[in-house]
Amino acid sequence: MNETRHRVLDALADGPVSGPTLADELGISRSAVWKHVEALRDAGFEVTSGDDGYTLSAVPEFGGPAVEYGLDAPYTVEYHDSIPSTNARARELAAEGAENVVVLADEQTGGRGRLDREWASPSGGIWLSLLFRPDVPMAHAPVFTLAAAVAVARAAREAGVEATIKWPNDVLVSVASEGTSSGEDDDVVVTAGDEGEERKLVGILTEMEGEADRVSWVVVGIGVNANVDLASLPSAANPTSLEAVRGAPVDRRVFVQRLVETFDELSQDVDSVLDAWREYATTLGKEVRVETPGGVVEGTAVDVQFPGSLVVDTGDGQVTVSAGDCEHLRPVADD
Repeated sequence: MNETRHRVLDALADGPVSGPTLADELGISRSAVWKHVEALRDAGFEVTSGDDGYTLSAVPEFGGPAVEYGLDAPYTVEYHDSIPSTNARARELAAEGAENVVVLADEQTGGRGRLDREWASPSGGIWLSLLFRPDVPMAHAPVFTLAAAVAVARAAREAGVEATIKWPNDVLVSVASEGTSSGEDDDVVVTAGDEGEERKLVGILTEMEGEADRVSWVVVGIGVNANVDLASLPSAANPTSLEAVRGAPVDRRVFVQRLVETFDELSQDVDSVLDAWREYATTLGKEVRVETPGGVVEGTAVDVQFPGSLVVDTGDGQVTVSAGDCEHLRPVADD
């Protein structure tokens, strides 16, 4: 959304305001005011008109202009009802020189996770990719993956879902389930602490390009099972959704805004990321098995080090793991 349209929206929100007054305040013609108002209506904003002028009556439930309106972060939003992959589109924009863009979609038809695993992305979810150009060396880039996990966990908690983070970036919810493992008939109840079963709420995939001493661009892809039917998600992923846990749909517009705003704050202060991550981490203190390119590391997760490495106490010493698939091991029950 261009700056003039933003200013028109702000004026309408404080309305009613007449067309001639808007034209004078913004330094544009009355015809241009009318065109901006009609464009906002086409985008789903409810703009009423009366004898005393225009008034903004309602904001669209979702979409690019809706998310940009009131967003307190320096990002523009490119929205798609359906797209093969928001990450792929963000990479295209990066090649064109763009920065500070959120590619947002209601549905992905070709979403992928780590190791090129398929990621189901049905309508009703939140599928987005953040494109930005941080001034950091490539070795520091993993910290932005942790920042994204924190941003999503905070947004989920503000929406009433007690999300936690499994190293490095899986956002989970601990639930007790009765009945089938997936589907709209599930009885899903939030539990506290380590009780219940960990179900996946969010997946994050980070891609980047640059030289060893400098990142050219980073794309952080975030997939949130928001208001989706659990039956549309693969049961092997042990998923849950915001709607299933809350018992009601989440406001996706507000959720995306808070996610992006928090991520922007953290990315401007990377020294704060690890402490924020520890606040929501469910991995620390747990027995874990991490499959790494160099083999399996098993032991107790004791800490995380910049830019996001996991420290595991194996019993024979501490091992620092920079990448791998982490599994939380259940404690062996006493006889």
